[in-house]
Amino acid sequence: MNNLSSFTKNTYLWVILSIFLISGCSTTIPDNLVPVSVNKVQQASAWEMQGKLAVRTPEDRFSTNLYWLHSPERDELKLTTMLGTTVLSLSSQAGLVTLEVDGNTYQDTDAQRLLTRVSGWSIPIDSLPLWITGQLTADDKLISSDSQQRPIKLINAEQFPPWEVEFNSWQTQSGAEVPRLLELQRDKVRLKLQLNQWQALAPESQVIIKPNSDIENSL
Repeated sequence: MNNLSSFTKNTYLWVILSIFLISGCSTTIPDNLVPVSVNKVQQASAWEMQGKLAVRTPEDRFSTNLYWLHSPERDELKLTTMLGTTVLSLSSQAGLVTLEVDGNTYQDTDAQRLLTRVSGWSIPIDSLPLWITGQLTADDKLISSDSQQRPIKLINAEQFPPWEVEFNSWQTQSGAEVPRLLELQRDKVRLKLQLNQWQALAPESQVIIKPNSDIENSL
């Protein structure tokens, strides 16, 4: 049974409660990662982003702030209200995925399976890190691209009905071009992702500090 309707109603409840219980969350970059500037997103094995997520289904619609820390070792994704209250937290490290939502904690070894089982969301969580940075997965079919060879539209057939992804605008962040606004649609579910800030990260051991204190990726 799809629990998305119930989950979004809980999200609205949290928004109301947050007006009275302001308990903001703060997330910091792990000690071993530092901000860097890159020429291409492929040079950034780790990154963090902040933006907004809007979800629309035949039953519900809502929007929330989105934070995502991505690295080869871990993923940390949080949805928060405008006041900073966390309504969903999804973390993955060492093969274990933990989902915290509505005061409960769930665990699994597969992020997509856990998210679908608990909330009913069929969001392609495994593909999003590449799409957020304007890259394609092995299951993507590129439909169109612009004059700079950036994707405009792709179809992902890993699930049926397939996901359709549109890259509506681009921006320069951390020295590289990344999407600014993406639209994802599958059947009657539509998602909008807006990237307000994207920061490339690298292990401190791989960063060269130049004499003028500028920091650059040594790769």
